[in-house]
Amino acid sequence: MTTLNIRPATIADTPQILRFITDLAIYEEAEHEVEATVADLEHSLFGADSTAHALMCMQGDTPVGFCVYFFNYSTWQGRNGLYLEDLYVAPEHRGIGAGKALLKNLAQLALAKNCGRFEWNVLDWNEPAIKFYEAMGAKPKPEWIGYRLAGEALEAFANS
Repeated sequence: MTTLNIRPATIADTPQILRFITDLAIYEEAEHEVEATVADLEHSLFGADSTAHALMCMQGDTPVGFCVYFFNYSTWQGRNGLYLEDLYVAPEHRGIGAGKALLKNLAQLALAKNCGRFEWNVLDWNEPAIKFYEAMGAKPKPEWIGYRLAGEALEAFANS
């Protein structure tokens, strides 16, 4: 078996990243919500003012998974945290340690950057992911409810 390699994504990876994003959305039954284009991702992940970052998990020359993350901030801790936006491993490559390798790389990055937290969300029905995360020692945050303003609601509020 070829060793897994985690590396920073490059702009050349953008079409593959968009395929992974679309595949993740299909799994989450939300393909219709994917609005991103290759150009959008090139700008938001690799542009001069980008605040998001991506990693690729490779098995030899084959991309098997990816993740997107960014740094947030905790006023209570007075330091940054690392937030995992997306993690995806192609179904045919699951079980080889790719997801764990990506998460471990991010955990090491969080420590190297003196982050106080490493956080992410998971859909409440995604039992395989929940079991995977809890097996690593991650705990859910049941006391918090996520909120979102998007689309027309965001525009209406901003312009009110």
